[in-house]
Amino acid sequence: MIAGEIRRYLRDNSAVRVSRSMRDTAYRVLQVKEKLTAEQQREPDITKIAKALGLPTQEVYFALDAISEPVSIYEPVFSDGGESICVMDQIGDERNTDDAWIERLSLSEAMRSLDEREKRILALRFYDGRTQMEVAAEVGISQAQVSRLEKNAIEQIKKGIKD
Repeated sequence: MIAGEIRRYLRDNSAVRVSRSMRDTAYRVLQVKEKLTAEQQREPDITKIAKALGLPTQEVYFALDAISEPVSIYEPVFSDGGESICVMDQIGDERNTDDAWIERLSLSEAMRSLDEREKRILALRFYDGRTQMEVAAEVGISQAQVSRLEKNAIEQIKKGIKD
C-alpha cells in the first residue's frame, strides 16, 4: 500500500504528464508485442504491432516512448575499465561549440572594419543570395564595382580574422 501511494504521488507530481489514453495505448501495444513474440518466436517490428492494433505506426512509437523511463544525461552507456562515456558525450551540439562561438566573434569583429556599403553588398550577396547584377541594380553601381568591392571586403575580413 505504501509503495502504491509513493507511485501515485510520483505519477501525479511528475514534470512530464502522459495522458491516460496514451498509457492505455502503450499497455495494448505491450500486450500485442508479447502475443506476437510468442507466436513468431521473435520480436515483431513496430509496423506489425501497429497493423495488429489498427493504429498508425507513429502512434505506436509515441505510446512506447511515453512509457519509457527518462535517462539521465550523466548515465554511463559504455565503460572501458577507465573512463565512462555518458549519454551527454554522445549528444553534443555541433553548432554551438566553443570554436563556433570564437569564429562568430572573430567574424563579427572583422566585419566592423567594413563600411556600410560593403556590409550591405555582402549581406545582399551572401544572406539574401542575390547575384552581383541584382546587387548592382539595387545599390546603383556597376556589376564590376560590386565584384571589386565584394572581393576587397572579403580580403579585409580574412585579414581581420587572422589578426
